[in-house]
Amino acid sequence: MKIGFIGLGIMGKPMAKNLLKAGYELIVNDLNQDAVSELVNYGASSLPTARDVSGACDVILTMLPNSPHVKQAVLGEGGVIEGAKAGSILVDMSSISPIVSREISQALSEKQVIMLDAPVSGGEPKAIDGTLAIMVGGPEDAFAKVEDILKVMGKSVTLVGEIGSGNIAKLANQIMVASNLAGMAEALVLATKANVDPEKVFRAVRVGLAGSTVLDAKAPLVLDRNFNPGFRIDLHIKDLQNALDTAQSLDSPVPISTSVIEMMKSLSSQGKGSNDHGGLVQWYEQMAKIEVRSK
Repeated sequence: MKIGFIGLGIMGKPMAKNLLKAGYELIVNDLNQDAVSELVNYGASSLPTARDVSGACDVILTMLPNSPHVKQAVLGEGGVIEGAKAGSILVDMSSISPIVSREISQALSEKQVIMLDAPVSGGEPKAIDGTLAIMVGGPEDAFAKVEDILKVMGKSVTLVGEIGSGNIAKLANQIMVASNLAGMAEALVLATKANVDPEKVFRAVRVGLAGSTVLDAKAPLVLDRNFNPGFRIDLHIKDLQNALDTAQSLDSPVPISTSVIEMMKSLSSQGKGSNDHGGLVQWYEQMAKIEVRSK
């Protein structure tokens, strides 16, 4: 089976490599020609446009930054919709607005192309080792056809519901991650301000009810002052903005997300948008005039 892969960024590139490792024939496309060359050297072939990729493949995967990029790649000039064959499946693995997912799906359905939205969680480390959490929305029969492909890239692959449901699940995920990050930052700054070793506080609480995947993954990096991006603050801002827009359309309250996005925007305005989202601790540090680190 030939698989098209459009979007070879921080997440897409290792995901594509895992498909090649698993023996799939891959045709790739990206605006970044260095990324394309790297994948070609790894065993993929390439085509110059999304239209060309979709015309050559029965399954097309997209992994792009946000809603406008996906709309352009799929519905724009030279896009997937111009080349895709009836019966082919587009799996959009980007994290975008569920409203836009449904809009794109409707347009594709007019050409008898099926769409699944399948955003991922886990950041670059889990993209590299193929253990992402993948949340899928769309028809069950289409999901069954691509489930094995998705399992190459993810440890957990869950069909959540109809089209758009995958991105609703991803927004829920990002709200919970943001809340965890803010709680962790608030707590570690409090401990530091009280002259208690924040690393020992982390060790003390991680095995109790406060323990979480977020705490285990991010607290050691904060304590080491390592804000190299696994998932950038600017990307989390994008996801939270999608969550706020969706919540507003549904009249659903999101006060925590509203607070956290403002903290992240403050850091982004200071040039820290490319920091890992665990760097949210810096907002609290600035307020407290203290720095969290291992003693």
